[in-house]
Amino acid sequence: MNATKGNRLTRLIDYLRAKWSYCSVGVWQDTRHRWSVNLIKTVNLSVRSFMDRDLQSQAAAMTFKTVLAIVPALAMLFAIGRGFGMQEILQSQLFTYFPAQREALTTAFQFVESYLANTSGGLFVGIGVAFLLYTLISLLDSVEGSFNKIWGIKRGRSFFRKITDYTAILLILPILLLCSSGITILMSTTLESALPSRLAPAAAWLVEIAGIVVLWIFYTGVYMLVPNTRVKFKNALIAGILAGTAFAILQWLFVSGQLYVTKYNAIYGSVAFLPLLLIWLQLVWLITLAGGVLCYASQSIYEFSFSADIAHIALDYRRKIIISVYKVIIDNFMARQKPIDEVSIASGYGIPISLVTRAVNELTDTGLVNRVIITDDQRRPASSGLAPALDPSEITLGLVLRRMRKSGASDFIPEFNQNFAPLIADIDSVEASTYEAADKILLKDIPAGQSR
Repeated sequence: MNATKGNRLTRLIDYLRAKWSYCSVGVWQDTRHRWSVNLIKTVNLSVRSFMDRDLQSQAAAMTFKTVLAIVPALAMLFAIGRGFGMQEILQSQLFTYFPAQREALTTAFQFVESYLANTSGGLFVGIGVAFLLYTLISLLDSVEGSFNKIWGIKRGRSFFRKITDYTAILLILPILLLCSSGITILMSTTLESALPSRLAPAAAWLVEIAGIVVLWIFYTGVYMLVPNTRVKFKNALIAGILAGTAFAILQWLFVSGQLYVTKYNAIYGSVAFLPLLLIWLQLVWLITLAGGVLCYASQSIYEFSFSADIAHIALDYRRKIIISVYKVIIDNFMARQKPIDEVSIASGYGIPISLVTRAVNELTDTGLVNRVIITDDQRRPASSGLAPALDPSEITLGLVLRRMRKSGASDFIPEFNQNFAPLIADIDSVEASTYEAADKILLKDIPAGQSR
């Protein structure tokens, strides 16, 4: 009997170990398009993203820049709020979020009032406004850079687009926040007057749900608009719901914890708000960036597939992938189709998006591929695509191999060529004979690859 129980326990442990191994590592080798596989990958990626050291470092950097931008941001928010007669509403909302730090918030509001007073006249007006815009635009630029890094995009918005887009965000976002606060108050007042008193808890619950929905919409917009690439609404919505929910939970924990920090206040006094604010900002940015990773992965779920193999990819295999990606770009151009992008190549040919992104970056660095702007009927550029930088009738396999060979830094070690002159000469001779044969092969004449 005991032996039977021991065997069952052993089988159970072995089963759990196998499932754990699959969920933690093996799932990234699974290329099936099942919802269960994608769900496991999403959960796996969520945990990995939250614990990722690079993501933590980016969140810390964003926290620092946010602290610098707090007073200018509040100044712009209160300036617009004052124009709508809603400055007191904004202050009361902040007092509600941080009930244990009323004294610190009062001090912050005094800083904002002083800032607005000094920028309202005299020579300081130009310097103050310039500093305000520089601080906020610098923060937005860092946010875009972080999201572009997640998506593997080397080139951000142009300087003109940064000025126009960021200025629009800085003017529209405060108005949306004010409208959100006004709508929340209107809903609360209307529901309280329209519903019986016994249904008051349900009305409060509906207002809370409406606030969470606003968070979902906000994060969805961030994940769609901030990266300098095309992001699908479905993927941005999934990440926006997860990030918005996580933010709401964090806010609830933070507000609840504020009521139990009397000992913390006794140690730090009136500045106890600052350490707590830094911790909160760090977690908020971590949630935001982790949501960006999830949006990226959900749009190209196989980005993290074969990650262990990609980390140790052979040079020959990597070169074949780069040339194959270039072949797809050329064929798409010759067919007079809309410029293709990295996501379409990855999904169409089953290549992990990380390898496609690396290939495109190397082809761009070697002058073989150009990024082009795809415009639609709207004023704002819709997305970017890829096109050959040279005439396809001149692009031979030998040309591509030579460009790839010369990519990157070289000849920087003193006396290296002299010390290994015979070996280097033999290597150059072998490669030259290979390139000579490859010069006769045009990439456009090679049969096209099979897409999904």
